[in-house]
Amino acid sequence: MTRLSFISGLPRSGSTMLAAILRQNPAFHAGMSGPLFSIFSSLLRSMGPANEYARFVSEGQRERMIRAVFDQYFAEFADKRLVFDTNRGWCAHLAALASLYPDSRVICCVRNPAWILDSIERRVQAAGFSRSRMFPEDAAENVYTRVEFMLRKGILSGSMQAFRQAWFGEHASRLIVVRYDSITERPAHVVGRLYELLGEPMFPHDFNNLEFSEPEFDEGLGLPGLHEVKRRVERTERTTVLPADLFAQNDRCFWDVPGQNPRGVIVL
Repeated sequence: MTRLSFISGLPRSGSTMLAAILRQNPAFHAGMSGPLFSIFSSLLRSMGPANEYARFVSEGQRERMIRAVFDQYFAEFADKRLVFDTNRGWCAHLAALASLYPDSRVICCVRNPAWILDSIERRVQAAGFSRSRMFPEDAAENVYTRVEFMLRKGILSGSMQAFRQAWFGEHASRLIVVRYDSITERPAHVVGRLYELLGEPMFPHDFNNLEFSEPEFDEGLGLPGLHEVKRRVERTERTTVLPADLFAQNDRCFWDVPGQNPRGVIVL
């Protein structure tokens, strides 16, 4: 029987790289963010207060309809033992996932926010003759307006809020947090621990021979190479492209602060 788990967390924190590693195992399916979360969210909205007929839909009916969508979506992977669906939004819906799939885990990829912002800004500056759909026109002009947008209501804001909700919430025990630095420095150890926590037999992964890219998707965003995974898993030292004040303001990782893990979340 196919089992389901999820990959979530923060952007530019290794989720696509982790999926590229896991998909080397022929018993697994994993990829970059897909459409399921948007379908799930749309279903919730259509069965909510915005629909005047939602009062005629019971809680049990809502769950059964959503479960049916999940089942049909993942029917394509019936030959896989474990399927991972990736989306940063799953962290905000742990209660629903716990009800639908009680044995599922949510792997949260995290990274120092300053380096997340640096990673995105590096891609923006590399595409000197194009504008990304990631930013509205009034926020796209320079690094300060782009960072302000990402922190206020852009790609980092929503994912960080969802992750904090999951971290401090009552379903935090199903989280497995993977630091970006950990997986780039010690991939064999981190992936081995993941297999243990997922209850799966170990598979001999090749961390020097990864393959994953979605050039058409990235071109559509206006950020070529955003989801291209390097062939080799390794730590890369570099100087940030962020101004020193922006980097210093965001150089913090609450998951590493003593006393900030009241639920005892596993952090690799």
